[in-house]
Amino acid sequence: MLTQLRRLLNRFFRRSRTINNEPLNKVSLTVIILIDIFILVNVFTGLNDISQWYINPSQAYPCYSEWKNYQTQTTSDKDYEIIQFSVISARNYQSTFQQTYQQAAVGRLGTVSQTCLEYGSYKDQLNNPENQQIITAIDQKQAEINELEQTNRRIREQYDSTLLEKIAGQPREQSINLVEAEKAKQQLEQNNRNIARLKQEIAELKNKLTAQPESLVFINFLKDDGTFQSIENAYQRASFWYPSIQFSFQSLFLLPLIFLSLSVYNFAQRKGYGLIALISWHLSVVFFIPLIFKIFEFLQFGAIVQVIVDLISTLLGGLVFLVSYAYILLIPLIGFGIIKFFQKIVFNSKVQAARRVQKSRCIRCANKIPTHDAYCPHCGFYQYAECHNCHSMTYKYLPYCKQCGQSQDSN
Repeated sequence: MLTQLRRLLNRFFRRSRTINNEPLNKVSLTVIILIDIFILVNVFTGLNDISQWYINPSQAYPCYSEWKNYQTQTTSDKDYEIIQFSVISARNYQSTFQQTYQQAAVGRLGTVSQTCLEYGSYKDQLNNPENQQIITAIDQKQAEINELEQTNRRIREQYDSTLLEKIAGQPREQSINLVEAEKAKQQLEQNNRNIARLKQEIAELKNKLTAQPESLVFINFLKDDGTFQSIENAYQRASFWYPSIQFSFQSLFLLPLIFLSLSVYNFAQRKGYGLIALISWHLSVVFFIPLIFKIFEFLQFGAIVQVIVDLISTLLGGLVFLVSYAYILLIPLIGFGIIKFFQKIVFNSKVQAARRVQKSRCIRCANKIPTHDAYCPHCGFYQYAECHNCHSMTYKYLPYCKQCGQSQDSN
């Protein structure tokens, strides 16, 4: 395997830096590398764009995250909090929630959940002047409470200092404290009464807000466990398949480019167009690099692989760390398969040799040579090998002897 890998790498680098078996000069090599980098950046940009062509689960089910948070909350004010959040969030949007949800699917594949669109319409109904006024009043009263509580903290912190000033007989106008010692308790009690009154008013406003007809409709919709469960199942199913969908679109983007570049390369090799062959070879490599990255990314996060991982985890009794062993064994096997594919299909020396012999070309560099010449005048490669059966000279890498027809696989 190591010999095959070394031979593959040598052939790869020879094709990447030579034109008609002649090495590239430094300027040409620099230009080729810059072109490769530019194209590679654009390929990754295109892959990112096409991977977002199909809307992601959060865009297909935009209500799921908020709904899930509401379902898991245990606070007594969760009804008011989600209504407040909806009304305040509406201020940041130039369009309605429903229109914002629908906008995510414009010009893209996939559809937005009808249930989430209904959820958005209920949120839009909450955003009316009366509800906005109630929330503004609550915020103002809460700001007053915060200010009173801060004043109380300062009075408590300064109480000892005011006592010392009183004992020392310091005039009030020279004091740095907020209130006198004898008035501190009265001020604290008055502030606490105001805080209690404001909290009561806030509670009444919250009850008024949650009792609004549009609020009741929205809260009842949120409390429909059956509808939420269907959204949750659909969201999880979409999240499960989304990496596979992305990989499929990315493959559709890359495979035509790879096929085209390899076709041009093979055509240029047959015709002896060295520069075109070199550029098309570099393009093939540039297109293969993202594909390999995406394959390994899919193996890490893809849906089919996730099923296998879950199955292994179940069979191994929850010993999740053993999944890492599976990856360690799987990745080298995949790498070995890729090497064998390139060795047998893309870089198969026997297939190339057969085509070149038929066209009177050098078996190694593919340049035109006179018939029956033993050595290539372009690269110096010896074209023949001795048959192990009849000991006559036959073409290298071809499967059978041209003199006796005996198989040459043992050579």
